[in-house]
Amino acid sequence: MKSNYFDTAAGTAATGREAEWRKALRDGMSAKERTAIPRVKMPELPADYRVTCNEEVNCGLSEEQAVLEATRCMDCPDPQCVNGCPVGIDIPGFIKNIQRRHYGEALRVINLTSALPAVCGRVCPQEKQCESRCIYHKMRKHPVAIGYLERYAADSGAQLREAETQDTDSQAIQTVTEGGVKVAVVGSGPAGLSFAGSMAAYGYDVTVYEALHEIGGVLKYGIPEFRLPNRVVDLEIESLRRRGVKFVTDCVVGKTLSYDDLLEMGYEGIFVGSGAGLPRFMGIPGENLIGVMSSNEYLTRVNLMGAGQPGHDTPVARGRVAAIIGGGNTAMDSVRTARRMGAEKVMLVYRRGEEEMPARIEEIKHAKEEGVEFMTLCNPIEYIGDEGGHVRMMRVQRMALGEPDESGRRSPVPVEGAIDEIPVDMVIVSVGVSPNPLIPHSFEGLEVSRRGTIVVDDATMQSSLAPLYAGGDIVRGGATVILAMGDGRRAAESMHRNLTEKCAK
Repeated sequence: MKSNYFDTAAGTAATGREAEWRKALRDGMSAKERTAIPRVKMPELPADYRVTCNEEVNCGLSEEQAVLEATRCMDCPDPQCVNGCPVGIDIPGFIKNIQRRHYGEALRVINLTSALPAVCGRVCPQEKQCESRCIYHKMRKHPVAIGYLERYAADSGAQLREAETQDTDSQAIQTVTEGGVKVAVVGSGPAGLSFAGSMAAYGYDVTVYEALHEIGGVLKYGIPEFRLPNRVVDLEIESLRRRGVKFVTDCVVGKTLSYDDLLEMGYEGIFVGSGAGLPRFMGIPGENLIGVMSSNEYLTRVNLMGAGQPGHDTPVARGRVAAIIGGGNTAMDSVRTARRMGAEKVMLVYRRGEEEMPARIEEIKHAKEEGVEFMTLCNPIEYIGDEGGHVRMMRVQRMALGEPDESGRRSPVPVEGAIDEIPVDMVIVSVGVSPNPLIPHSFEGLEVSRRGTIVVDDATMQSSLAPLYAGGDIVRGGATVILAMGDGRRAAESMHRNLTEKCAK
C-alpha cells in the first residue's frame, strides 16, 4: 500500500491554497503593497573576521525579517517556483506558514518532499532554480528569497523536529509488507540520503553503507563549515535515524561487500549514490610537483579530517601564495579555505570571464570580500618547481572569449604570445571530477557510459541490473546537491512502485 507521506500539502483543505487562513493572508494586503517591500538582505559576518575562523558566514534571518520576506510572496495560483525546484517543494505552502509564524508546519510542508531542508537552504543555487521562476522577475524586481526562507524554516523548526517527525511517521508511514522489505543505499551523500528518507517514509527497512568514517558524503568532506556547518548535516542525519534509517560506516561496497553479497543479505533493491570522487587534472607539466593537489584532497583533509585544527594530526599544505584553478563552487570553497588556512595571497585562476563562472553569485561575492584575487581569462600551461621538487612558479596563458560551445558559454581561445609567469607555492586544481570507478567496474552486467557513469533510465533511475537504481554524480558526472536529491527521490518513487507490484503478485 502506498504511503501518502510525499503527497503534496497543497491538495489538503487544511494547508492548501484555498484554506481559509491562506485566503485571509492574501486578502490582508494588496499586490502593490507586497511588491513595495524590498527583498531581505542576509546578515553576514564581517569579512575581516570570518577569514580568521570557520564560523558560518551567513548568520540567518531574524524572525521579523523572515515574516516580512514571506509576506512578499504573492501565493500565486500557478506557482512556477515549484516547477523550478528539482524535488518539487510546495514553496508557497511553506512560505505562507512562515508568514503566519507557524514554523513547525512550514518545516513539515518542506519535509513532505525534501529530506535535507537545512542543507538546501544553505547550498542550493536558488537563483538558477526556484527563484529564477519567481513572478517578481516579470515586474523587474528581486525575487522572493526562497532559499533564505527555507533555511529559516529548517532552523526554526529544528527544536520541534523530533515531535513533528514522530507525529508524521505515526500518521503517514505504512509498510509495504509485515516484515518490511529491505533496501540498501550505497553512499551517504545528498542522493543517498534523499533516497533513504523517501524509502523510509514508504515503510522500507533501509540501510545506508558509507565508505568513509562519517555519514554525509560530499556534504561533510566537500563543503566547508563556513558554508555548511557539520552540526546542520548531523541534525538532518539524526532526523533520518529517527525515521528508522540505519547507517554503516567504513564499508566500501565493491570491496567490503559485493553486489552478490547485498542480494544474499536479502536486499530487494539497491540504490547507488556513490558520487564522483575521482579528481581530474589538466595533464600539463608540473602537476606532480609537491604543493600541487586536487580540491578533493585539500577540502577532505580540512573539512573531514580536521587538518589545521587543534587535536588533529592530519597534514595539509599551507601555502603563502596559493592559486586555485577553476570557477565552480568547489573552486570557491577552496580559495576561501586557503584564506582561512593562512595564505597571504590567494588567486582564483579561471580560463573564462567572471560572467561565465558556474559558481553561485553569493560565493563569488564572498570570495571577493575575503580578499581573493580573480585572474579571469587565464589558463595554466605549466608548473615549475624548485630544486627540492616544490612548486614555485605557474605559467599562465592569457585567453580571449570566442564562439559559444555546447554548454552555451563562449569558448576560451589563447592570445598568441601572451604568457605570464606568476610565483606560487601552492596550487589547488578544481577543474572537475569523474565518477567513482569502483562500483561500475565491479558490478558485472552493469551498463556504464564512456565517461564512467552508470547508465540509467532518465525517468525511473533504474540501471541495466533490475534491482539496482542510481543517481547523483555517479550518473550525472557532477551536479548540485538538489539535483542529486531529485534523483534520489525519483529513484525511490520508481523502486517503490516496482517493489509494490512485485509484492502484489
